[in-house]
Amino acid sequence: MVVAGYALRESLRRRVFVVVLVLSVGFLVLYGIDTFAAFGEVDKFGHDPSDADPTVVAGSTLLGLAMFATLFLGTVLAVFLTLSAVRGDAERGLLQPLVVRPLRRPALLLGRFVGAASVCALYVGVLYAIAAVLTTAAGDWSPDHVVAPGLELMAAVVIIAAVALLGSVYLATTANGIAVFMVFGAGLVAGLLGQIGDAIPSHTLQNIGKVGALALPFEALYQEALHGLTSDTTGLAGFVVRLGPFGGAHRFGPGLAIWAVAYLALVGGAAVWGFRRRDL
Repeated sequence: MVVAGYALRESLRRRVFVVVLVLSVGFLVLYGIDTFAAFGEVDKFGHDPSDADPTVVAGSTLLGLAMFATLFLGTVLAVFLTLSAVRGDAERGLLQPLVVRPLRRPALLLGRFVGAASVCALYVGVLYAIAAVLTTAAGDWSPDHVVAPGLELMAAVVIIAAVALLGSVYLATTANGIAVFMVFGAGLVAGLLGQIGDAIPSHTLQNIGKVGALALPFEALYQEALHGLTSDTTGLAGFVVRLGPFGGAHRFGPGLAIWAVAYLALVGGAAVWGFRRRDL
């Protein structure tokens, strides 16, 4: 916990949270304006019972977009908090005094992870809650489930923080930042391939999308969070909204939570193994 507190104080000194706060406020302002405008336009059109409900489509699509933006901003925060956690600090000579007894290297890694993951999860949870409130206030629509998607989004950013910390063990600061965003982009591509497979339909693309999402569980958690928004919506509206923005909505089942925990353990094990072998 001492290491986690040190990491947070270091981030405050470097104005990390100021940058993220400015981006977050800008996003929420734009999202609020666009959401009220979108629902205002939807109200001008009638609703044919045989078609998809435009209010449901608009609400779920807007909140789905907000969830993607929230996860992206959480990724930015995770990268900032872990960018030079190991290799960067080692090259500056900051780690040598810390890893002398009684602080062991795994304890240092765990402290950095706890600090980054807790802040990122709290940030994503708050941003998602505000976006959900804005969406509900703007239109006569609310998601089928609110809490579970938020928790899954928080779990997704925790995994991204772990991947970013793993990268800091092996990669230089700039290379690690680029690598994490490329991993995030790979998850996005997997989601888009699965979405195309659902729309065509193509079982090959669907399988590629599912395998890619499970290989990067933050994407699978994001897709399941999207699914939770309209899991009780049926008919044409349900089909349309589950195509989802930036990756289709999918239900992976309770096994996803087990795999996410196992993935964190694997990533943590790889980070500890690499850190122990590193010559400081």
